[in-house]
Amino acid sequence: MTAGSCGRVKVRIPDPLRSYTGRQKVVEAAGDTVGGVLEDLERQFPGIRFRMIDEQQRMRKHMKVFVNDEAVRDLAAPVGADDEVTIMQALSGGAH
Repeated sequence: MTAGSCGRVKVRIPDPLRSYTGRQKVVEAAGDTVGGVLEDLERQFPGIRFRMIDEQQRMRKHMKVFVNDEAVRDLAAPVGADDEVTIMQALSGGAH
């Protein structure tokens, strides 16, 4: 967790990841960046971060993260205390 005055934000969890959160749809996490929030989610719910972030520390292609209504792909994107983070898992199928 980042030191300092980072606040806790609401994080909306998609159904496929709720097995990690005890079926909770909304949880709270601390962090002043998207990456920090995901690290705090991992601390609280071990294994969840790997479903979103790959071995190269990049967001997996099928994952979408929104800060409020803005889609973000950068783990360094800032998150404020009044923000809401929504995690979505894209449905995929068919040929690329």
